[in-house]
Amino acid sequence: MIFRHHLPKARPGELIGLLGGSFDPAHHGHLHISREALKRFRLDRIWWLVSPGNPLKPEGPAALDRRLAAARAVARDPRITVTDVETRLGTRYTAATLEQLFRLYPQTRFIWLMGADNLAQFHRWDRWDWIMRHIPVGVIARPDGRLAARMSPAAARFRPARRREPAAEILALSAPPAWCLINVPMTDASSTAIRARGDWKR
Repeated sequence: MIFRHHLPKARPGELIGLLGGSFDPAHHGHLHISREALKRFRLDRIWWLVSPGNPLKPEGPAALDRRLAAARAVARDPRITVTDVETRLGTRYTAATLEQLFRLYPQTRFIWLMGADNLAQFHRWDRWDWIMRHIPVGVIARPDGRLAARMSPAAARFRPARRREPAAEILALSAPPAWCLINVPMTDASSTAIRARGDWKR
């Protein structure tokens, strides 16, 4: 059973960005792209959806409670909410999570946020084309990821739905399919690099 008081709060008409991932661990790069997304896409808030695990990765992440605590320590912005909503909803794939959120928050406008590296392999996601057709997608440029994102199967299939960068500020109000790739000041922080240095133990 889902208890509404365990879920994030949203006011009617709010524009909320959804940034999903394992956050294993969260780092200042997540905070950086979130603040850029808030500004460039004119969002009211962003939810960090700390997932139980990534179906595309063979190795599981660190314990959820630990990742949530680390994410909350990093998300030093009152406009960012760190949540384990996918665990509470019992969903494993983004499309299923979105279906539940649309049902639970019918008066909220959501936009899906991802790094350009994720767009490059977006076609491997479960029901990825359904996602593109049901929610605006904001893509944030990452180091070495822009070309692969532009050449990706998802970008090719939905090329007519791409919005130019100056239109990013109205993306959340656009009827899907609609997506926009924005260039932002770069940061090379990554969860993979942090784990490789031994600064985060699973």
